[in-house]
Amino acid sequence: MVKWATLCGVVIMLALAAAPAMAQEGAGGGTASAGEQATGWSQALISMGGTFGVALVMAAAAYGISSIGTKAVESMARQPEVATDIRTAMMISAALIEGATFFALIVCLIL
Repeated sequence: MVKWATLCGVVIMLALAAAPAMAQEGAGGGTASAGEQATGWSQALISMGGTFGVALVMAAAAYGISSIGTKAVESMARQPEVATDIRTAMMISAALIEGATFFALIVCLIL
């Protein structure tokens, strides 16, 4: 878990450090082609950020839903008499995670 958090932190820091570096003008000054290229880089970084956001949200949602399912099945095996209540709570939690994931997906795609 620590390695995963460290890797995510490094990727985020590199992504944040890349934007100011791409915003600087070249040594040749501000020609029209350099301005068009900067716009292209900006658009590429925005697209890359949205894609990274979608991937992060989907991975977190998949992990969350799988964790809910695992814990619910363990609880049902331990106490079969309350399996209906556990199943209902699991489905509601999974639906809420799916809704939040869908909202985040739409936001990332709009950006």
